[in-house]
Amino acid sequence: MAYPHTRPRRMRRDDFSRRLMREHALTADDLILPVFVCEGDSVRQPVGSMPGVERLSIDLLLALADQAVELGIPALALFPVTPAEAKSLDAAEAWNPHGLAQRAVRALKARHPQLGVITDVALDPFTTHGQDGLIDASGYVVNDETVTALVKQALSHAEAGADVVAPSDMMDGRIGEIRAALEAAGHVHTRILAYSAKYASAFYGPFRDAVGSAGSLGKGNKYTYQMDPANSDEALREVELDLAEGADMVMVKPGLPYLDIVRRVKDRFGAPTLVYQVSGEYAMLKAAVQNGWLDERAVVLESLLSIKRAGADAILSYYALDAARWLRGQG
Repeated sequence: MAYPHTRPRRMRRDDFSRRLMREHALTADDLILPVFVCEGDSVRQPVGSMPGVERLSIDLLLALADQAVELGIPALALFPVTPAEAKSLDAAEAWNPHGLAQRAVRALKARHPQLGVITDVALDPFTTHGQDGLIDASGYVVNDETVTALVKQALSHAEAGADVVAPSDMMDGRIGEIRAALEAAGHVHTRILAYSAKYASAFYGPFRDAVGSAGSLGKGNKYTYQMDPANSDEALREVELDLAEGADMVMVKPGLPYLDIVRRVKDRFGAPTLVYQVSGEYAMLKAAVQNGWLDERAVVLESLLSIKRAGADAILSYYALDAARWLRGQG
């Protein structure tokens, strides 16, 4: 029927009716907190390009995990900051059983067995050149040799107790190789979160500052393995391959600029789909808030809800703690 018999504003008039017809809801259950861990004791290093975010030594990381658990956040995503002296061309520190990531996993699982721990499987924090894989004499990132290294890294994380290994490298075939290795080693319950649609985005800069790979990468780029921002169909092919190889979850990264990809992935596959609200997105919001241009609570919750509405089952966000508090009516 036409106006005036049909008036969509009737349902918007009062809070109760707006709530009754609300299609999506954001809760702490939807949030994953990315954390940066560094060596030392009682070490707290602010990340200059990400106001409010810090690199933390393991003892302080555990205190942060306490907050996450109290707020009902289901999982942390762990990113180690590797000292320069531990980096190498072959990235061997990545699978050191006594490495920083492995020790952090063990500490987190001992403190909070119920808290999900997700580990990053990629070589960029461990290579002297800052690329996600091993390189040949020309500087090209070689695929199969990198996959062999990633398998060793993923196994070391699973053996340390990681609940989810998350290959973020975008090498071809790595999900199948990691899945086969986990099964062979008896890690049948270890989940794989595949960064399936990870774009060669300009929004990653602050993250590279945080993990210390920006200086190593220099003027280099990752165009030969991360996806072209112009492509959409390619994302569906990548997701399909990763699911066929044994991924339990898939990732779209970045978030807000790629919500069309999220929607297409969720509609096509219906698989658990995660989105990373990346460092550049966080930094832009923080900058606008610090200039007094935006209401932080309102704009953060709206941006997270928009990602959820697009089809995300969970969202990695540096705002996870604040968002969980706001959703509780705190702060």
